[in-house]
Amino acid sequence: MTDQKKWSAEAWDASLPIYEAILRLPFITELADGTLDPAVFRRYIEQDNLYITEYSRVLAHIASRLGDIEDMDAFLKFAGDGVLMEKALHAMYVSDGTREMSPVCLFYTSLLKSQAMEDVAIEAAAILPCFWIYLAVGKHILSIAKLENNPYADWIRAYSDPAFDASTEKAIAICDKLAAKADATTRTRMTDIYLKASRLEWLFWESAYTPRPWPV
Repeated sequence: MTDQKKWSAEAWDASLPIYEAILRLPFITELADGTLDPAVFRRYIEQDNLYITEYSRVLAHIASRLGDIEDMDAFLKFAGDGVLMEKALHAMYVSDGTREMSPVCLFYTSLLKSQAMEDVAIEAAAILPCFWIYLAVGKHILSIAKLENNPYADWIRAYSDPAFDASTEKAIAICDKLAAKADATTRTRMTDIYLKASRLEWLFWESAYTPRPWPV
């Protein structure tokens, strides 16, 4: 089994069409060239701020379930330092935190929290797209962005922080470690939840551009 393809490579390959669809979203292209409607960006940041609060709780829960002390420490840091960094960046654009979760935001956070009773490998796989796809999308934006006079330049530049890369690489490595110890059924379920969360990454970006408010 030493030559088995890493689970993360399989998961990324499976999610590649979703990732490529994200890159084609108007939100992404307009953010990069600075023409995105400020109301759209604010809507995204407000919902992402609410999302991160719940996401950090899931990260802390995963930390409590991990057997390896270094992996536990890594997830606690993900839930602490990394989240604080993003929330500080969000504070540059959002003045309050009183907004209600959109249906998409509630759907996504509920999916993550619903994995709490699953194998920890599955719960960890569920949070990985928020690390990996988010980082990849951010790097793509940074590579094509017109930063001069771009109102979102500070947000875009945040992806150049080496700490973001290091955290993502660590999260991937932990998921691979868990997958290597898992049986075939669990590994398959890891990929399934990873793909579901990846689709919700697409929907989260898209819903900021095309709002889906509560119908009643």
